[in-house]
Amino acid sequence: MPHSRLGLKLLRRVVGVATWVENRRLPSIGTVVDRTIPGPGGDLPVRLYRPEGDEPRPTVVFFHGGGYVLGGFGTHEWLCRHLARESGCGVLAVDYRLAPEHPFPAAVEDAYAAVEWAAANPRAVGGDGRLAVAGDSAGGALAAVTALRAAESDGPEIDYQVLVYPGVGVDEDQASVRDHAGLVLSKADLAFIRECYYESSVHERNPYADPTNAGDVSGVAPATVLTAGFDPLRDGGKAYAEQLVRDGVRTRYRNYESMVHGFMTDRTVDRARDAVADVADDLRDGFADVDADVVAGTNPE
Repeated sequence: MPHSRLGLKLLRRVVGVATWVENRRLPSIGTVVDRTIPGPGGDLPVRLYRPEGDEPRPTVVFFHGGGYVLGGFGTHEWLCRHLARESGCGVLAVDYRLAPEHPFPAAVEDAYAAVEWAAANPRAVGGDGRLAVAGDSAGGALAAVTALRAAESDGPEIDYQVLVYPGVGVDEDQASVRDHAGLVLSKADLAFIRECYYESSVHERNPYADPTNAGDVSGVAPATVLTAGFDPLRDGGKAYAEQLVRDGVRTRYRNYESMVHGFMTDRTVDRARDAVADVADDLRDGFADVDADVVAGTNPE
């Protein structure tokens, strides 16, 4: 990762071209619908992936990774399609605003606005009233803070959360950072991401920036926390899973010991498919005990 704004802009262009090439061959899916929804910074782009069939389904609002500075629909197209196929859910991907142009709390505000909209408009997403949040890396942190904010502010009823190698509770003294920084993410990368995302150290201590700062997370939705063994973010994710358990939240922790950060978006890795299948199973289990509030005429617009 280049550690300058100019270098970051160039990298975004390179990633855009690379993902366009990669996405010429994608898993088939029933429907893909692009639209915008009202967001705190203006129109907020979202993309809905739905499996075959018109029946109402649970909805998973998905936030992509990329350190808050990279990523979008293209980088996570394969993952979102695969997740929708495996889980049988509609997956609503959110193209939230990126840092450094839009530092904290812009991404959090966009993420929460998207969940509020999905909860209030089930007909627009072909939903049956059941709702989950999910994300990887920075998106995993956004999913976690969205679940926390919803619980604390009497917001949308979130039935489940999936946090894939989330960027939460990261500390340079952790063994995973000491041992594995430089594999995909370096210490310099982590420092640059913090510099881009946070305008002050006060923001870093905000629970809606990092849920490990919260004193009590007991009201949040049941969770799956997934980490990778060779990921510098591993210990932070594991610590948050332990925090959830201590506060009485039903939590399933999965560590893929031989994997590195970002592996679930690498379609050449067999374990990526295994992990998507595991997450899909967890979502089905999480939704199983929730009564579906079926809305008539729920074909996505």
